[in-house]
Amino acid sequence: MAIFEASRPHMPHYGLLGPGEGRGLLPWAWADARLAACRNYWLSTVCDDGAPHAMAVWAVWHRDALFFSTDGASRKARNLKRDPRCVVTTESAAEAVVVEGRAAIERDAALLGDVATRYRAKYEMGYPDRSEVYRVTPAVVFGFIEDASEFTGTATRWRAVGAGRRR
Repeated sequence: MAIFEASRPHMPHYGLLGPGEGRGLLPWAWADARLAACRNYWLSTVCDDGAPHAMAVWAVWHRDALFFSTDGASRKARNLKRDPRCVVTTESAAEAVVVEGRAAIERDAALLGDVATRYRAKYEMGYPDRSEVYRVTPAVVFGFIEDASEFTGTATRWRAVGAGRRR
C-alpha cells in the first residue's frame, strides 16, 4: 500500500487555515472511502495538440490506485499512450477528491482478475469486450469539502511518499 503525507494545498488568497486549525487535515481514509464509493469518475487527459479531454468513466479504486477500462482506439487511450499524465476526480463536488497521477495499461493477470471481480460486483457487468485496463497511480491527491464553514479548515493535499514535488 502507498503512503500518503497530508498537508494544506498551496492556494494563496483562499484563506486556508493552518494544518492544525479548523477541523484539521483530513485523514487519508476520508479520500480512500470516497474514491472507493464513487460510481462515476471524471478522467482528464491531454490531446496531441495540447487540448484537454475529459470523459466520464466507470472504475474501481483498489490498492491505492484507480482501474478503468477503455477501448484501445478511444481518444483517452491514444492520449494516455502518448502522455500518461492524467487527472481523475470523483463525481461529487460537495466532497471532492482530485487525483493527479500517471496511467499505464495493467498487465498483472492476478491483479486484473481481482479488479474484474470488483468491477462486476460494483457495476453488475464486466468490462466491455476489447477493453484495455488502465491503472492510475496517484502522485498528488486533493480533498475538499465544499461547504463554506468547512473548506478553509479541511482542504487537504496528500503526496505519495517518494513522488516529485508538486502543488
